[in-house]
Amino acid sequence: MTRFKKQFLAGPYLLWIIGFIVIPMLLIVYYAFFSNGSFTLNNVMAITDTVNLKAIILSLKVGITSTLLCLLLSYPLALILRNINIKSQNFIVFLFMLPMWMNFMLRILAWKLLLSKNGIFNSFLVQLNLPKINILNTPQAIIFGMVYDYLPFMLLPIYNSMANIKKDYIEAAQDLGASQIRILFQIILPLTISGIISGVVMVFVPTLTSFAIAELLGGGKVLLIGNVIEHDFIQGMRWDIGSGLSFVLMLFVLVSMILSNAFSNDSKEQKGGNVIL
Repeated sequence: MTRFKKQFLAGPYLLWIIGFIVIPMLLIVYYAFFSNGSFTLNNVMAITDTVNLKAIILSLKVGITSTLLCLLLSYPLALILRNINIKSQNFIVFLFMLPMWMNFMLRILAWKLLLSKNGIFNSFLVQLNLPKINILNTPQAIIFGMVYDYLPFMLLPIYNSMANIKKDYIEAAQDLGASQIRILFQIILPLTISGIISGVVMVFVPTLTSFAIAELLGGGKVLLIGNVIEHDFIQGMRWDIGSGLSFVLMLFVLVSMILSNAFSNDSKEQKGGNVIL
């Protein structure tokens, strides 16, 4: 009886999944492969059009670049957070999470004003007699916004994996004369692979599918695949084409999830083995 009550508590969550995840995905699949009641592949093959192909390639470039930048920034920062005292660790992590309490659109709009031609950054450069930077409405501005917005999603998994490393491993390596570089690459890095993979997935998937940041910081001049899909659904009312492109995008997300799961399993097997110095 108690077990039945616990399962019953999951009912609202199950209804939420069915109503807002399963049914919309089924509708996307239907519109992607059926047009006027007949089966077709034209909607999915629309990805091969010049505009759509350029958009998906640019989205992949922006997503991969943003993910790599987040990783390069987060890993050293996680190392720093791990080596300071516990009270300061919690406080600094709190500071990194604090901007996420603010509305997403407000944060991006704020950066749009800061990066504008007459914004604070360019005004500061003028005061130093330096040329202005016209970064707004470019892919670089979109990458900058994505790195700013999704950096905590990379930092937290890596930091959590580092926090779980036993100090005994580090102390034993130091006693055996291992250098800091060797400790980093042969102990810390292998034991944090799962955190890196989690962070990469949590950053790459939203950057690949994002359209709001590109719309605000790109000014409509830089089209990612998310912007193309949004235009098909909202402005063009072409649900069939939009669903076909969405289905292709879901395949990219699915492949990334499968690869991350495979690497995650490999990292778990490595954790079960011995650390070789």
